[in-house]
Amino acid sequence: MMDRKSTLHDFAAGETGRGPGVPSSLTNNPRSGQWDGRRMSKRMIADYKTFIVTDGEGVRNSLYVSGCPFHCVECFNSSIWDFQAGHEYTQKLEDKIVDDLKAPWIQGITFLGGEPMLNTPVLLPLARRIRGEFGHDKDIWCWTGYTWEELMRPGETPDKLELLQLIDILVDGRYLKDQHDSLLQFRGSRNQRILDVPRSLAAGRPVVWAKLHDQERDIPEMYLKDREAGEGAQAS
Repeated sequence: MMDRKSTLHDFAAGETGRGPGVPSSLTNNPRSGQWDGRRMSKRMIADYKTFIVTDGEGVRNSLYVSGCPFHCVECFNSSIWDFQAGHEYTQKLEDKIVDDLKAPWIQGITFLGGEPMLNTPVLLPLARRIRGEFGHDKDIWCWTGYTWEELMRPGETPDKLELLQLIDILVDGRYLKDQHDSLLQFRGSRNQRILDVPRSLAAGRPVVWAKLHDQERDIPEMYLKDREAGEGAQAS
């Protein structure tokens, strides 16, 4: 993979209180309001998947939007950093997404990317329609490279907060390869958090999802220790 560290910048150098892992030399770090999805989004979708169990709690449908300027080193989805990647979001796709959510076994929808907070021209109308048709019977999860603290900064574009207010669970923060941890639930690096959005908004601070449950050790490691114990017993 090409080394992108030399092209990464902290555009808010000297600013403090931006949340866990910020700033990092492994990503771009924006100033408040620097990136405006209302202008940057090309309304492009990288993928839409149904019956997913890895993108949040329960069985879900997932919408992957295109475009992300964070450029985290060793990002899993670097192929969709380009805002013009994929195919155009259409009314037909939106109708299908809403229709798919009617299945009783689908708990909700997840917004990923790319960067959802910079694709509000797509996700705000969709989220509003989901709330209008399902209320809170279907939940909305969202992954973002922004931290909660960054989204709350004065001067951030209002569309981000509008989308946030329609979300139930937010997985926040950039992927930082030096904090990678395969034992984490629904996230890739230790700086990232799973936040209960309504409770966080009410409290005025980030509140971690009550069902958070990270693994304590890898399953292969457990099997290895059991095998070693068995071999030791046989030898004696």
